[in-house]
Amino acid sequence: MIPFRNLGALIDPAADAEKTAFIDLSTGEARHVSYGALDALSNAVARGLLRRGLKRGDRIGILAANSVEFLAALNGAMRAGLVAVPVNWRFPPATVDYVLRNSGASLVFTDAARLGAVPEGIPAIAMGSAEWDALLDPGPFEAVTPEPAEPALFLYTSGSTGRPKGVVLSHQSHLWVVDQRLQGADMRQERALIAAPLYHMNGLALAQLASAAHITVVLLPQFEARAYIRAIGEHRATWITGVPPMMAMLLQERELMATTDTSSVRHVRCGSAPTSPALLAAIKAAFPQAKFVNGYGTTECGPVVFGPHPKGLPTPPLSVGTPHPAVELRLNAQNVLEQKCPGMMNGYWNRPDLKPPITPDGFYVTGDVFAVDENGFFTVVGRVDDMFISGGENIFPSEVEKVLETHPGVEQSAVIPVPDDIKGTKPVAFVVRRTGAAVEEAELKAHALAHAPAYMHPRRIWFVDALPLMGTNKIDKAQLAAWAREGSA
Repeated sequence: MIPFRNLGALIDPAADAEKTAFIDLSTGEARHVSYGALDALSNAVARGLLRRGLKRGDRIGILAANSVEFLAALNGAMRAGLVAVPVNWRFPPATVDYVLRNSGASLVFTDAARLGAVPEGIPAIAMGSAEWDALLDPGPFEAVTPEPAEPALFLYTSGSTGRPKGVVLSHQSHLWVVDQRLQGADMRQERALIAAPLYHMNGLALAQLASAAHITVVLLPQFEARAYIRAIGEHRATWITGVPPMMAMLLQERELMATTDTSSVRHVRCGSAPTSPALLAAIKAAFPQAKFVNGYGTTECGPVVFGPHPKGLPTPPLSVGTPHPAVELRLNAQNVLEQKCPGMMNGYWNRPDLKPPITPDGFYVTGDVFAVDENGFFTVVGRVDDMFISGGENIFPSEVEKVLETHPGVEQSAVIPVPDDIKGTKPVAFVVRRTGAAVEEAELKAHALAHAPAYMHPRRIWFVDALPLMGTNKIDKAQLAAWAREGSA
């Protein structure tokens, strides 16, 4: 087992304090911050929060782009026995207000760009300001030893359907995640690149793993494809991770990819949504020297779910692997994955109206539909709540998207249902053409009809320059639905 007891104190005091923990690109210049400096800053935050009068269990909001200060605020709050609440700064103002008030935040750390987004009546401190400097109380600090199941983090879900839910994660749950991931790979020679937001499990869990593994992280304030490519080349990143739309946007920058040395990349991990065969082929062509992993995880249970086959069988290209030995998995009657593990959430914060999706025998119902092959390999089919019925046939958008993206003229696609007087609903698609391609709607419809059942083919196809993204870099299906209504009108 790892020696850590507090999720905010993942830095090994016996390891090299001078090693660079983060190459922070949030100011536009590369700022090298050592493990010793990050540890000291985290302690200064913890001491400062307690000196300010905050008490164990109080919630501390963090509304900011990625930076070392973000992580020091997060670490410091947890070290002091407070609960860190990272907030999606791309939420609309009313949703930011809801999250901070629902969590009961006593104080919000922010950056200068988002100070005005903090709701009236909640104290806020801009990181890097004079007030931030005044809060910091440099000196040694012994991190609080948490009680069993004591909350460390609230992570609010994206809220694409209704109000976001505050997932309560304990210190022990995510120390278990870090422990399992450390056992799964020798990361000592890796240099990770993080551009996924730290308010989301994808970026945050990797940052925590990197601290525990004592490796260097190249940290971008947010994802922007050209900056991401340049960071790989300039800082020799070996480990890159993201969601499929991020990878697709990356690969659209063909000229910059062709002129940038990306040969340092040894690991590409893609998660949070299914990867299409076309995107997988493009990733492997762009990073031929890298091992590709289809990741899977949930905010409620973390990223330790699947792994390699116990007998060493090669993982099929689109599979997420076989069940991790430390996790219990099963499929229910609808082929929805149910999971039980020590990484599970405590529940949803301050939502008495919401029944947690936990079975009577303690399994979390993920809402994700899977297929399993004869060797026990799992593959994501789609979200059960994304599935729609058209003329009596079940359609998963990801299945239609995979077909569209086998056409050589298609870079990216997104499929949604729209109302239909006869079928109930019918599929329509938004497509980003490959650079230089001239494919039109009729040709792409014919391609879909030739390669999938007729009921799956999109009845309308609109071509767009880029697909809209939510704050988690997933496709914004609500925006697509609005575009479809406008296009149909």
